[in-house]
Formats: sequence, structure tokens, C-alpha cells
Amino acid sequence: MDKYTGNTVSKLPFTGTSIFAVMSALAKEHNALNLSQGFPDFPISEELIKLVHSYMRKGHNQYAPMPGVLSLREGISEMFEKKYKVNYHPETDITITAGATQGLFSTIAAFIRPGDEVIVMEPAYDSYGPAVTLQGGMVKHAKLQAPDYSINWETFPGLITGSTRMIILNSPHNPTGTVIKAEDLKKLELLLRNRDILILSDEVYEHLIFDDLIHESICKYPALASRSLIVGSFGKTFHATGWKCGFVLAPAQLTAELRKVHQFVVFAVNTPVQLAISDYLKNPDNYLHLHSFYQEKRDKFLKLIKGSRFKAIPASGTYFQLLNYGNISKEREMAFAERLVKENKIASIPVSSFYQKQEDNKMLRFCFAKTDETLEKAAEILCRI
Repeated sequence: MDKYTGNTVSKLPFTGTSIFAVMSALAKEHNALNLSQGFPDFPISEELIKLVHSYMRKGHNQYAPMPGVLSLREGISEMFEKKYKVNYHPETDITITAGATQGLFSTIAAFIRPGDEVIVMEPAYDSYGPAVTLQGGMVKHAKLQAPDYSINWETFPGLITGSTRMIILNSPHNPTGTVIKAEDLKKLELLLRNRDILILSDEVYEHLIFDDLIHESICKYPALASRSLIVGSFGKTFHATGWKCGFVLAPAQLTAELRKVHQFVVFAVNTPVQLAISDYLKNPDNYLHLHSFYQEKRDKFLKLIKGSRFKAIPASGTYFQLLNYGNISKEREMAFAERLVKENKIASIPVSSFYQKQEDNKMLRFCFAKTDETLEKAAEILCRI
């Protein structure tokens, strides 16, 4: 058989393996404590596992409807109506996706054309840029202001041009743990008036928000909601990241375009998990108190490392905490993160990986969605450095 010897021209020539995969592999190689990739190391709900199993045993193992199991879409609609007083119609406005990343990718693929510009807040989750590039779009970076990683409203408007097609928001924000405020969305509302610009709002950590802060979902602002697609994640909410089950909410005309792509990316998401989650959502206590659960973990982690040389501003949301190591080393973030794995047996994510130009601020991201035992081991290591 002839062997193909032609040239393969990469569509993503400057994109390597995801930093999450790199650091997790390094952690495994060196038998290090893995606080890099964002996944819990504690069990998920036994009730939820039993529900999935029961639906498998009942024979619900074939294709779900392309937009998702209707009872789950109805459950999401009810959840948003109760929490935010908004109405997303289960039939026309809600689509179940194979995790949030697929929802993000399919949304970008549905709306971004060659030459379109997409504004992304930087540091940014690493899937946004490559998805835009694959569609022939151009990413423009709006740098968030340290130390609180707030939007710079003096420079942001200057990024908008006649080619701007989409703005990607993320709150609570990965990797910084900050949250968008009401005044931010009011300013955005004014800025986008009479402009044909879409918003892709990544809200996968909506239930993980601390210190009595309120999640300012884009859906609460009608003028923004009418042009927005909101991405959510049950993997994040129910500690089951490996199940890859998320959703996208959007007005009917936007949802129709999203589904044109969605049907050819995955067609449908696994059936028994959807049915189980639809049952599990019927009890609001299963998601309404998550903020308290994770705030306790954040507070415990910060208390345990109080005697270390790392500096922290408590995360306002997500299950990630940034730590500044400027008092410890002048090494670049990637070098220091690698050394922590190899010499100290603890893995984190260098925040420079979330910047286009690998901006170095001596910041590492640690996941605190871990058992108390894991957090205690991690703190013991960090306090020795």
C-alpha cells in the first residue's frame, strides 16, 4: 500500500497540546498531587449514579433527540425561570451538548465566518482562540486589569470595529476566579446598542460563587440576552466532568443556527445521563447550595497555606485559586510549575498559558475541588517551599 507523503498544512500552526493535558501528564509521570486540571477527586452523588444506572437498565441506551432529551430541557428552563426570572422555551431555545467545550465550539462554528473578529477577555480559557481560528476568524484580546482582573472600560471600546462579530464573556472566570459585575453588563449594554454583535457567555461555574456575591448572568439583561448564547455545564455543577454534558441557551433564531452545526458535531448527547440529570434537577437543593460547599473548600485551602510564601487574593467564584510566587522565585511560570511537579510533587497551571503572548506575572492556578485530605497534603507541600 502506498504511503502518503504529501505536505500537511496545519490549520492551527501555533497551537500545541492543551496545558491541562500537559500538566496532568507531567503529574502522572512524577506521581505528583494533581491540582492542575479542573476536576474533583471526591465521589459524585450516589443518587445520580443510581439514576443513570436505572435508565440504562430500562433500555434508554440509544440516540437521544438531536436537541436533547425534552425532560432535561424542561428542567433547565424551570431552573432558569426560578433563579433568574427569565423564560427559555424548552423546544426552541435550549440545546444539550457534549460538555461545555462542544457547546462553545459549535456556537463559534455556527456564527464566525472568515474575516470576522472575536473579542476575548485575556487571560482566557484555552479553547476560545483555536475555535475562532479554525473558522477563519481573528481573535482580539481585551486584557483584564490585575490584580482584580476587571474589564478595562477605557480601552475595551477601541477593540470594536465594523468586523467585530462576537464578544466572548466568562463569569465566574477561569482561570482568575473573578466575576463580572452588574455595572460591567450595563456598560456593555450601552456599548452594543445599534451594533450587530453577538455575545457568547461562558457561565459554566454559575453555581460556584462566593462571599454573598450574585452571579450576573447575561440572561438577566434583556437587551444583551436577545443577542447572547449562554453555555452551561452539568459536569461542573454535579462534580461529573467525565460525563461531558452541558447546554446552550439562546433565542430561537440563534438556537436554530447553532443546531445546524451541533447535529454534525455530535448529533446527540448520551441518553441515560440526560434522563438522570433531568430527574436530579427536580430537587433545587442539588445545585442551589453548591456555593457554600465550595466556599468552605476555598477557605480551608487558603487557611492551610496562610503560613506559606505564596500570596493569594481569594477567588470570588469557580473552583480555582490563583497564587503568586513572586516572593519565592523569579523563574518564568512554566519553568516554576514544572519544577514544582518534579521536585515538590505538586501540579498547577501556569496562568501565562492563558495569554496569547504568554504574559508572565508569577501566577499559578490551583484547583481546590478536592477532598480535605488532598488539600491538606497540597498545603503541606506549598508551605515547605
